Amino acid sequence: MTTAPEDLPGIDQGVAHEQLTNRLGIEITDWNADRLVGTMPVKGNRQPYGLLHGGANAVLAETLGSYAATMHAAPDRLAVGLELSCTHHRGVTEGVVTGVCTPIHRGRSTATFEIVLTDEQGRRACTARLTCFLKDAPKV
Repeated sequence: MTTAPEDLPGIDQGVAHEQLTNRLGIEITDWNADRLVGTMPVKGNRQPYGLLHGGANAVLAETLGSYAATMHAAPDRLAVGLELSCTHHRGVTEGVVTGVCTPIHRGRSTATFEIVLTDEQGRRACTARLTCFLKDAPKV
């Protein structure tokens, strides 16, 4: 794919500077139809005990899964989150977490992805599953 995920149809560039991904430091580093990878720093995304916030894990997972679903649905359909499930396996206190998103199911009306988040040592920190509803894009 030659188009960056941020440039996919349906992405509102008018509010791009307000996206949560920017505030959390999420970067998409690799993408194709079968695998999407992104990173997020722990610094700035901690909870009061100094661990990476579980909600930040969820944002990274949903971001990767939503981009992957949008790449599958584009250009005629849009992806919207339907269900997100996260299991937090280990706390991360520093560095960067990396998420790898792979498809479980890619259909006409739904798409489901597994997102595995690991720390810098390659240890699994979180496993997430995202299902998106694929709806027709509004006619312009």
